[in-house]
Amino acid sequence: MREGASEHGAGLTSFRRFTWWTVPGTSVCLLLVFYGEWLLDPEVPARVRVPVAVALVVDAVASAVLLGGRLTPGAAVDGARPVPPPRAWTAVAVAATVVLAVLPLARRDYELWAVAPAVTVAVCAAHLGPRHRRTLIVGAVLLAALPGGAVSLAAGDGRFAHAALFPAGLVAFTVWMVLGPLWAWHIAGRLDRARRLEAESAVKDERLRFAAELHDIQGHHLQVIALKSELAARLVDRDPAGAAAEMREVRQLAADALRDTRAVVRGYRRTTLEDEIANAGKVLAAAGIDTRTAMEPASLAADLTDTGRHLLGLVMREATTNVLRHSRARHAEVDCRAVDGRARLRVTNDGADAPAADPDGTGLTALDERLRAAEGELTWRRDGDRFEVTASLPLAPGDARSEPRPRHPHDRTKGAAR
Repeated sequence: MREGASEHGAGLTSFRRFTWWTVPGTSVCLLLVFYGEWLLDPEVPARVRVPVAVALVVDAVASAVLLGGRLTPGAAVDGARPVPPPRAWTAVAVAATVVLAVLPLARRDYELWAVAPAVTVAVCAAHLGPRHRRTLIVGAVLLAALPGGAVSLAAGDGRFAHAALFPAGLVAFTVWMVLGPLWAWHIAGRLDRARRLEAESAVKDERLRFAAELHDIQGHHLQVIALKSELAARLVDRDPAGAAAEMREVRQLAADALRDTRAVVRGYRRTTLEDEIANAGKVLAAAGIDTRTAMEPASLAADLTDTGRHLLGLVMREATTNVLRHSRARHAEVDCRAVDGRARLRVTNDGADAPAADPDGTGLTALDERLRAAEGELTWRRDGDRFEVTASLPLAPGDARSEPRPRHPHDRTKGAAR
């Protein structure tokens, strides 16, 4: 995403324009109004007006350029990051500030002389990091009391308090006036960056979800295809008709896999618990695994939300794939029932293989995260050669079936994900 387009969509272009008029515009106006009025005073000698007028124009331009640099997209991302100002413009601004401060102070104008130094301090503070910025501001406020106070004492005009305190207050006020809107601009830049990162994160999450869906579909279908192809290879010599039947099923499975993949790409496919339980019974029976299936009550799946049926269907599919890939099972059980207001799906099998030292399967772990997001729970455990996967999700209010929930010391223990 281009930064300019992002700023336009977030309204930052208008905010930058507003900040530009608020910060550099106000600073320049402050210089022009105060010093312009002083230049129009007929009591000010001409020899003083000319250098002050030249210094005023130079300082106004330099201040606008330096403050404008703090409103660039790169500088707005992080206001705490120091951005060194251009040295040439800084030197010009400081030189003009000296002229604008010394000449009015020589005429004992205790209010005017501190205006240009206050603006310059604010401009320099805008380009510093937090620690150096605080040091500069505190030092400038304290030092601002010295020149006016010294001149007042030397002249003996009795205005020491005003000469010392007014410049210090003016510096503090000007710094607050300049840095406040800049701080707001930097916060807006950070929020815009956070918004863009959130959008990118949402895209990545959706890609991961799609990858998990595709993994579930392709892994399941390919595992069954491999199983039936192996069976057909064993039957081809002694039972050609049976081998041909198995290969026809392989062709149908390949077509189903292609259809399901296309459906996932279009975002339409929704795995359901009933379909996956029925499919698991057929697939496990074809693999020679004695499978017992129980769903109590029979209408349990209808009591679940569409999301719940989809998630439990994914668990059923993953558990079936694990039985085929990671066991030499002869018996399997699928039990789905309502327990304490929750739908519980439990899949168990014998003949489980020993857990791999570096397993590459992440199906159960990924499903665990998805169930937890839906206020559900997924556990799995190994007891000898017996492996058990249990998933639960809340039913809709009023759909709970009263049945005592059996407790097992290993209910919350997770074994190695297969």
